[in-house]
Amino acid sequence: MNKNYKENLKSRNNGKRPEKERRRLDIKEIKVRREAELLTYLIEDLQFSRNNAKNLLAHRLISIDGAPVTQFNFVVYPGDTLIISKNPIKKKAIEKLPIIFEDEDIIAINKPFGLLSVASDKEKAITAYRQVMDYVQAKDRHNRIFVVHRIDKETSGILIFAKNERIKDALQDKRNELVKKRGYFAVCEGKFEKKEDTITNYLKMNSLNLMYIGSPKDKTAQKCITKYKVIKENEKYSLVDVNIMTGRKNQIRVTLGSLGHFVLGDDKYGEPENPINRLCLHAYELDLINPLTNKEYKLKTKIPLEFEKLLKNN
Repeated sequence: MNKNYKENLKSRNNGKRPEKERRRLDIKEIKVRREAELLTYLIEDLQFSRNNAKNLLAHRLISIDGAPVTQFNFVVYPGDTLIISKNPIKKKAIEKLPIIFEDEDIIAINKPFGLLSVASDKEKAITAYRQVMDYVQAKDRHNRIFVVHRIDKETSGILIFAKNERIKDALQDKRNELVKKRGYFAVCEGKFEKKEDTITNYLKMNSLNLMYIGSPKDKTAQKCITKYKVIKENEKYSLVDVNIMTGRKNQIRVTLGSLGHFVLGDDKYGEPENPINRLCLHAYELDLINPLTNKEYKLKTKIPLEFEKLLKNN
């Protein structure tokens, strides 16, 4: 069992931390329940006076999932997280986004490792969602994006956002039908005895939000199918091409770890080496079908150079 896991267990066994310690005191989060223009929602659903609602927007105190919004007629949808802050949300310089692909329906980026996909309890502003939202609104302030999926903060690679609610709903509702390939590169410790295999197991989440392999007889466990193939190895590490047939939380990390080959840098589930100070997992390919147009997307990125160097230097 890794050190972080033990420390988390020890601290949480003393009881849950109070809400005020877990979340910033200067914000209030509200889940949007219906489609409406933002000013209307603030007045009719949240019971702000018209003047107060306008002031909140004018003073940059309102954000959607961490992205600040100031226009009165910005449309919110069910599932959006409306955040009200006591302090103005600072404008950010638009960063150069590693955009892989963009059309009228989706936008795909090559997310750097260490960047959250979407806002969390601890971090609202520094996210891929905020950066992409800023980018599309720089073109037209009425533009917006929708979350379709997430990849872990520590994982790099392809992350897509929908540019309208119809495509978002379709991709979320029929994800397994529409996504044809989810490919990852992983650098793992050790040499695999079987160089290629398909692993089927059943994942569950424990009280610490960590995944573990449960029993196939447990109806609450989620079926998980993972295909892997070793494409390069040396005496210390293996570079593995992984394709997941199901999208479970931490699926690759738990599955490869269960084989005794933890992903390098993964101190969440094991104690492997961390030679390049990052989790060695990269989402390199995402193939899917646009449910509105039947257009096929084959989105790809290159393997990170630092992964290849690991296999050369040992």
